[in-house]
Amino acid sequence: MPNAKSLVLGMIVGGVTGAVYTLFNTPSSGRDFRENAKLKSENIKTTVMSLKEEGMQLKDQIAQTSKEGAELIKELSEDVKVSIESWKKTVEPHQKNIQKYLEQIEKSLKELEEKAKAEQDTDTQPSHEIINHQ
Repeated sequence: MPNAKSLVLGMIVGGVTGAVYTLFNTPSSGRDFRENAKLKSENIKTTVMSLKEEGMQLKDQIAQTSKEGAELIKELSEDVKVSIESWKKTVEPHQKNIQKYLEQIEKSLKELEEKAKAEQDTDTQPSHEIINHQ
């Protein structure tokens, strides 16, 4: 909020400086000068009040927006949490099935390895043993 205050203060100082410069550099009579000064003073006062009011509205809007943003983030985080829990419940049975299939595949691979080893052992027997058996 310090930047907003600096902006408003800069606008006020700039407006006053511009008005004073204009008043002093305008050729006119004393009466006209006083009337113009009074008129410009009222305009500056109106502008300052308008800026003050708009600043207060901006402050209120920022406060409201930040409050709504905090509520929205809270709701969003709750929705994400519920979605993750739902996803976990959906995936869990599939995880168990996958684990079961992996165990079956592992068992089948061990059986195949044993059969292959047994066949390899029978294929690699020396020929004299086969002759002796006959």
